Amino acid sequence: MKIAKIFLGVIVAAGLASCGNSDMESRITKLEGRVAALEGKGGVARANPTAQPVAVNNPTPAAPAEKPDGPLPGFTFTEESHDFGTIKDGDVVEHVFTFVNEGEAPLIISDAKATCGCTVPDWPRQPIAVGEKGEIKVRFNSKNKPGVQNKTVTLTANTWPTTKRLNIKANVVKEGE
Repeated sequence: MKIAKIFLGVIVAAGLASCGNSDMESRITKLEGRVAALEGKGGVARANPTAQPVAVNNPTPAAPAEKPDGPLPGFTFTEESHDFGTIKDGDVVEHVFTFVNEGEAPLIISDAKATCGCTVPDWPRQPIAVGEKGEIKVRFNSKNKPGVQNKTVTLTANTWPTTKRLNIKANVVKEGE
């Protein structure tokens, strides 16, 4: 799991550096799908089983190895992925992910990052009280993004674990196809 997260981090970093490159976007999308499939099956993502782990220069502190003591908030989403279906190149679509804080403390979302600049998350900046609802709005701009697109939004919050992933998917076709 740790290797999968490092692997995904390297992929995301490469993707952010070249968001306009459709070949890179396609490769990132395929790799994200592989990582998600392996994580869902409890597998470990390894491009090369004999490769040594890669050190990633990450300015954020490492997550604690153990669950912190005390009351914690918790996300419960009505859905964690959304498929826009087939859309036209250039369409800007958005979806709202709804959640409830079913934890024991106020929920604070400190960050929301997408795998590419074409996907923009909007999240509540104020604490969400226990039992209250919140929304994450995700907007996707399909301009120059042909083919099947899989994008991930990673939320960072005061939960355990500290991150939560939301996924969107779209099949982008040129007008007239």
